Amino acid sequence: MQQLNRKTANKTAIAPERIMQFGGGNFLRAFSDWMFDVLNKETDFEGSIVIIKPTQRGDYDELKQQDGLFHVALDGIRKGELVSTVTLVESVSRVIQPYTQWDDYLKLAESPDLRFIISNTTESGIRFSETDQLNDNPPHEFPAKVTVWLHHRFQYFKGDHSKGCILMPCELIENNGEALKKAIIQYAHHFNLSSDFVAWIENSNYFCNTLVDRIVSGYPTDRADEILKQIGYNDPLLVAGEDYHSFVVQGPAIVQKELPFSQTNLNVQFVNDISAYCEMKVRILNGAHTSLVPVAYLAGLRTVKESMENPNILQFVNEVLAEEITKTLQNFPEEELDYFVNAVLDRFKNPTLKHFLISISLNSTSKFMARLYPALKEYTESQGQLPKRIVFSLSCLIRFYKGEYNNEIIPINDATETLDFFKMIWSQKDAGTIGYTELVQKVIGNVAIWGENLTTIPNLVETVASNLEALEKNGIEASIKNLVS
Repeated sequence: MQQLNRKTANKTAIAPERIMQFGGGNFLRAFSDWMFDVLNKETDFEGSIVIIKPTQRGDYDELKQQDGLFHVALDGIRKGELVSTVTLVESVSRVIQPYTQWDDYLKLAESPDLRFIISNTTESGIRFSETDQLNDNPPHEFPAKVTVWLHHRFQYFKGDHSKGCILMPCELIENNGEALKKAIIQYAHHFNLSSDFVAWIENSNYFCNTLVDRIVSGYPTDRADEILKQIGYNDPLLVAGEDYHSFVVQGPAIVQKELPFSQTNLNVQFVNDISAYCEMKVRILNGAHTSLVPVAYLAGLRTVKESMENPNILQFVNEVLAEEITKTLQNFPEEELDYFVNAVLDRFKNPTLKHFLISISLNSTSKFMARLYPALKEYTESQGQLPKRIVFSLSCLIRFYKGEYNNEIIPINDATETLDFFKMIWSQKDAGTIGYTELVQKVIGNVAIWGENLTTIPNLVETVASNLEALEKNGIEASIKNLVS
């Protein structure tokens, strides 16, 4: 089997280097690099990516040996049909390790073609450190490296407004673009750089808040031989992920104008305010996960895929989303909500992704408050009644936290104080010293667990207690059947 590189693949043509990307891990290669590859092949964008190694350790040697080439295998359910693709991504031109190639890194700032900066340096990557100094080659933190690079560009092009950049960080933190801009300006002051440079940063560069979404599982060990035989190359950088992808960008009109994603079928949205999209993702995607886990686990299911193959569980999740959660999202047209709900259900059905419910259950109490409680509260206020499916999920969550069901131990993972409390309260119930109503009052009234007293919500204590009694008397399957339409 041939070694993959530009000579063996006959892919010697490289587009102008227009994108600098911090990070070359699985996610960015299967997300942004794949997207720019589509952009190059389907539009007149013509831009290649220079990958910057953000940390000292490692050198992306395999990526260098393959001249930036690698394959992306995507699988998923799209409108009820299984889709599978394997794509040779050609968008990466080269790799620069600034810890050993500092001059090359700064030289890239002198390129008139360079316009876009992408990054994924983990949630802790965008931060300021006083230990970084201007003469460090390079400084340690990612924003410090960008600051020095931008300052070199500012000096080389004598403050030319047109030579500013469009920065689109993909780190999973709120308002990531604003956070990066704040860190860079903080470094500019820390490095005692000129006020003209700070003004150029603020007025000639565009910092976009982004929201990225795609599950990337990495090298597909269990089916790698089959894929390698299909492509005809030995590719250790082969990366697998789901077919679904979403890239939401908050930025000025010039960003959308310069990135012709609208000429492709890529799921890229340019918006004026990203906060509503973050809320939609948390409530629908993350909320669906959180509502599913305790219900499906008590029903004897162990993965998301198994859960979606159970008709009653599938209907339960569908109704949670369509009848309750989406009713609390008033900032979106119905067709957009329907699209996102259907996409989430398709993602859950993906046969190539094995998501264990017990893994998703980590810190379920705090996840409930972040993902489902806002919908529960707003639905109750707007509809004048409790969302019965979300409340049923809360009931199952409380039963799940007993730590056993049907004589099977449940390996719950949460704060020690939370686990100790549930162990104590359920032992009192088993000993007969309290009933379900008092148990629920103590559980959902525990401010240390939930952050507030949930007993103030009308009828919540009574409904959860009734659900728990029904679970004990009738079992989980009968309770679910009685709940869904």
